[in-house]
Amino acid sequence: MRIVIGSDHAGFDLKQSLAAFLPGLGYDVLDVGTRSTAPVDYPDFAEAVAHAVKDGSADRGILICGSGVGASVAANKIPGIRAGICHDTYSAHQGVEHDNMNVLVLGARVIGVELAHDLVKAFLGANFTNEERHRRRLAKVLAIEAKACGQAAGNG
Repeated sequence: MRIVIGSDHAGFDLKQSLAAFLPGLGYDVLDVGTRSTAPVDYPDFAEAVAHAVKDGSADRGILICGSGVGASVAANKIPGIRAGICHDTYSAHQGVEHDNMNVLVLGARVIGVELAHDLVKAFLGANFTNEERHRRRLAKVLAIEAKACGQAAGNG
């Protein structure tokens, strides 16, 4: 499985740690930056991670900013992306199992490295259950997204 990872300057150190951690778990890593702690804008990296997942360059994504909130908001603007900010292991695996979450978002100023490792393992170890109730709910989410995309294009 190929994992795309990206962060802004606030998440750089945690991104570096996770990028080094993932190959030891058997994952290939696509690092889309940032490359230092010099100030940058989180939407640029949220978009890069989201597009890598959307276009199939990566199977799942990990995105990091200071709180996780801004990166989550930005990534979710890309159709087909279901990014969730998680700071507990239950949410990290349940988001995949029930909601087919494909991007894990972390707040580097909220959690530490060890918890981040646990969250990544929970996220990447989970699979969508494909239960009828979850398929039904996901279909409704996708319908909302499709309607919103049509309205943005002037079709609604």
